[in-house]
Amino acid sequence: MKYLLLIHSNPITWGHPSFLNTEQGRALPKKARDTLTAQLDKLLDEIDASGELINAVPLDPPAKTRVVRVREGVRATTDGPYSEAKEQLAGVFLIDVKTPERAEEIAATIPEAEFVAVEVRPVSVFE
Repeated sequence: MKYLLLIHSNPITWGHPSFLNTEQGRALPKKARDTLTAQLDKLLDEIDASGELINAVPLDPPAKTRVVRVREGVRATTDGPYSEAKEQLAGVFLIDVKTPERAEEIAATIPEAEFVAVEVRPVSVFE
């Protein structure tokens, strides 16, 4: 079963990995920041080796976002993210795991889960 793990972050502190750019992350001692970075690297290595990782990508800041809408055949493009929110989408993991619990386990291991949020969303399959 495929899941999209959506990592959220505050766009004011944008940067990757985003957990290092949060107020709490910047306040951590260097050793703790290095531990979290190693945790992320280990997670990526493990789920890549197990075949569970399909892809993981960071996103550019919301300020670079363009939203496209077509109304009555007319395209309108605007700057910025679709929603006004304190947190915006910072990156995604696309994984293929056997159970929803495994998807949650992986999401909980992503360091951002300690500072912001990681959303676990099943991916629909069209047949």
